[in-house]
Amino acid sequence: MLINLHVKNLAVIDEIEVDFSEGLNVLTGETGAGKSIIIGSINMAIGGKIPRDIIRKGADFALIELLFSVDTDEQKKYLEEHEIIIEDNEVLVSRKFTKGRGINRINGESVPVSVLRQVAAVLIDVHGQNEQQSLLYKSKHMEIVDRYARDKMAGLDTEYAEVYNNYKKLVEQRNSENIPEEERLREISFMEYELGEIENAALVHGEEERLEDEYRQLSNAETIANGLGEVYSLTGSDMDGTVSEKLAHSIRIIGRLCEYDDNINQFAEQLSGIDSLVSDFNRDITSYMDGIEISGGRLEETEKRLDLVRTIKARFGATTSLVNEYADKLRKKLERYKEYELYKAELGNKIKTEEEKLQKLSAAMSDIRKNCSRVLEREITEALADLNFLQVQFSIEVRSLNRYTASGTDEIEFMLSVNPGEDLKPIGQSASGGELSRIMLAVKAVLAGHDETSTLIFDEIDTGISGRTAQKVAEKMALIAEGHQVICISHLAQIAAMADAHYLIEKTSASSHTSTQIRLLDYCEEVEELARILGGAQITEAVTASAEEMKKLAADLKRKYYEQHSHK
Repeated sequence: MLINLHVKNLAVIDEIEVDFSEGLNVLTGETGAGKSIIIGSINMAIGGKIPRDIIRKGADFALIELLFSVDTDEQKKYLEEHEIIIEDNEVLVSRKFTKGRGINRINGESVPVSVLRQVAAVLIDVHGQNEQQSLLYKSKHMEIVDRYARDKMAGLDTEYAEVYNNYKKLVEQRNSENIPEEERLREISFMEYELGEIENAALVHGEEERLEDEYRQLSNAETIANGLGEVYSLTGSDMDGTVSEKLAHSIRIIGRLCEYDDNINQFAEQLSGIDSLVSDFNRDITSYMDGIEISGGRLEETEKRLDLVRTIKARFGATTSLVNEYADKLRKKLERYKEYELYKAELGNKIKTEEEKLQKLSAAMSDIRKNCSRVLEREITEALADLNFLQVQFSIEVRSLNRYTASGTDEIEFMLSVNPGEDLKPIGQSASGGELSRIMLAVKAVLAGHDETSTLIFDEIDTGISGRTAQKVAEKMALIAEGHQVICISHLAQIAAMADAHYLIEKTSASSHTSTQIRLLDYCEEVEELARILGGAQITEAVTASAEEMKKLAADLKRKYYEQHSHK
């Protein structure tokens, strides 16, 4: 269940923190107090859309944190499968966002928003404003039936989805490669030509770099030879003024001086070493010069090969590896095109195999949906009767589409008649807005008894109802809260009176600053708030007495209602 909500710098909220209770938590307040932003913050925290300009004016960021207790083994198993570490049976979900980016975390670890949504789906179910409108679409009916039948499906729907994706890819592959014979032959010719170019080029890894070095050397061979010759003339010839001649002259002078001073021997040794280095240098430079090839033929050959390598890479891949990869793809495609009839036959066999799997899986899914729909139909009808649909007829039609879709071969539609003598019609043609709200509540009540979601949130589920119907809705909410935590925003005194925990949402203003706050009411404050809802602008002693009486009657009704339904 949802233990704690912490919101900071969000719209009209400076900072609020509220601890929720088990059972029925009801939130009330004046129109415009900020009730919807409370539920909106929960929606945002579990991966909902972040509206623009939602960060409070003057703040740099907004933060929403939800602390959940993990109540069931199914929830624990799911979280462990998604590598969510559970500490003290609690999970902390948070979203912090600035004007530039958002950070999503579960127990302190950053996660993608998709993971946030998946994890939240097993912990909480939020019924937002106008969600009942989704009942107008048959896709929602399929979703409801499949959720109810999840245990019976035992993964069949997941297996079907995988097979269906494979089937779609194979069909798309067949359709995209269903080419006329003339075009196939033309493609074969073109692929053979391209593959021949690549194979004849016979690229070698590192060849382009080596050729560039060789081309640079050959194209500048004469300049290199002339330069080295000039260096050699300065260091290696016997002409006066060269390094070798000057070293030889210096060695002769040092040799004579050594006769007078033994300490000068060290200079003689140093000069001898320098002379040896210069001699080695001269031999090396001579050898290198002998190897320089000033040949227009070799230069042309290198330039031609370098151009070929660059052309092949420009056409088929930036590197030798990419060129080879492209060649491999060409070979496979060429083989497929040459053996086209065999390829088509093999592809057809693969499609047929996947179709057989789809037929078997979809038939099994359809049987499960039909069987579960009969039970679900009965349970929703009973729930509708509890919500003051006294002579309602409700039916779930499972029809065959005779084609494969992402969810099988079925189409599911909810049919409804709310008045005696009227034929069953699609729910969108037979239910008003207020009736849709109650139908959605009935669906949620039934599903709540068949899944592991601990917390249900309803944002103004009471829209368009009053009187006896409002009382029935309040009783149904209280019954759901027997087995689940329910958090509900409401305008109705009947629902507020049933609360196990009643919270007041208030908006305060000081000069130019407006802020929304939420607080838990004690018994006396609950009575006062009920009186405000009942009495409007003027709260008399009689209204307060009526509110107190309503609170007491609600307690008695809850007790009797629970006892009545516990024997069903």
